[in-house]
Amino acid sequence: MFSKEIFGERLAEIRKKNHETQAGLASLLGCVKSHVSEMEHGKKTTTAEKIALICEHYHVASDYLLGLSDDPSPRRDEGEKPRE
Repeated sequence: MFSKEIFGERLAEIRKKNHETQAGLASLLGCVKSHVSEMEHGKKTTTAEKIALICEHYHVASDYLLGLSDDPSPRRDEGEKPRE
């Protein structure tokens, strides 16, 4: 089940692991730093489009970010080439 708290914890963990600031992520998403902070503290979520951007940017599965899976690896189709 989706949880804003898990989403926030995982977002903060992934962002920090990639040595990125809240301001840097906010710039990517086209929002303000305080929105990123509120997401990381489990107070807000964001749009599907921005979740997709986050997943592409950090190379994580959306199910992991949303707390629906414990596997952070994004799935690939059989014919899809791995990212370089």
